[in-house]
Amino acid sequence: MEYVILAVVIAVVAVGAIAGLVVSGRRRQQLPPKSQAPVITAPKPTPAEPQVGDESAPPTEEPRRTVEEVQLPAEPAAPGAVEVVEVEPAEAEAAPAVEVPEPTAGRLVRLRSRLSRSQNSLGKGLLSLLSREHLDEDTWEEIEETLLTADVGVTPTQELVERLRTRVKVLGTRTPEELRALLREELVELVGKDADRVVRSTKHEDGPAVVLVVGVNGVGKTTTTGKLARVLVADGRTVVLGAADTFRAAAADQLQTWGERVGARTVRGPEGGDPASIAFDAVKEGIAEGVDTVLIDTAGRLHTKTGLMDELGKVKRVVEKHGPVDEVLLVLDATTGQNGLIQARVFAEVVDITGIVLTKLDGTAKGGIVVAVQRELGVPVKLIGLGEGADDLAPFEPGAFVDALIGD
Repeated sequence: MEYVILAVVIAVVAVGAIAGLVVSGRRRQQLPPKSQAPVITAPKPTPAEPQVGDESAPPTEEPRRTVEEVQLPAEPAAPGAVEVVEVEPAEAEAAPAVEVPEPTAGRLVRLRSRLSRSQNSLGKGLLSLLSREHLDEDTWEEIEETLLTADVGVTPTQELVERLRTRVKVLGTRTPEELRALLREELVELVGKDADRVVRSTKHEDGPAVVLVVGVNGVGKTTTTGKLARVLVADGRTVVLGAADTFRAAAADQLQTWGERVGARTVRGPEGGDPASIAFDAVKEGIAEGVDTVLIDTAGRLHTKTGLMDELGKVKRVVEKHGPVDEVLLVLDATTGQNGLIQARVFAEVVDITGIVLTKLDGTAKGGIVVAVQRELGVPVKLIGLGEGADDLAPFEPGAFVDALIGD
């Protein structure tokens, strides 16, 4: 009986265990699967270098070169040897084109429209006054005032008015054509029709003509020197330029640019160098090259500085060691009026002025300064500047000048 009970108990326990296992398995199948962690792929190990005893991999074919194709390293240079390096030649800079200046013959006539801007204050004013029916004392005083305002000067004004009074009284009736002819004749006489206005630039037997250009700062002296070179080249002269203005920054560069435009060489020195030495070298080069004319641009000087004026005299003396100076041209700003006469007096005391160049005579300039400065120095106006163009420097012609002042 005991054995039967024990067997039953064992059977019950076995059935219970089997049932528990079945239930547990079903629960596991119903639960959701857990999130899977990302799979990390380990990098492939780099192949290790072959070791002793390993089997070698099949050889790979590489491109082969012949002995001729292999460049051997250069042998080291011997001590003290000079290494020659081949350098490709740089492209040569294009030379500036040489210009052909306008001919000087009749240049003043071509520039008449610019000069005629000054006629309102002189020529047309005089014609208007002289055309009045009755020329009383008040009218003659107005004529004098017009001449003085145009910077003709006191003495030349008195002379002109006296001659006009006499000729108008003799003439009697006055038509506009007669008045114009009368005024033109008197003004040409006043300006000076018989003066020698030729710039002496002809080569000598023993060397070139030497032209010294002087003047104060700001009158356009360096520019005038460059334009004068164009005038001479247009007249068939060969020119060497001397950049003796060593005190103004870029003066030598400016002059050299003017020279290159007409094929004229410029002799220059260091900035701040001795002007007399550069002027001497310029004449020396002109002699060696056999040119017709040497133009020397001097430093702009204040006429109130005695030391600087003495230095200008030194430049002239040094240049004369080669030969005489043919021209000393004083450049004056026509707009300065009577102040220009003061400058002219001082320069004339230091160097012998042989000619005058009046710049800026167009626009606001007064034409009477031509008469006044000639009377003051006793030397003629040889060139006048009528604008900023390269060919706006013209030889002075009294007839054309007066025609531009009084108009048609």
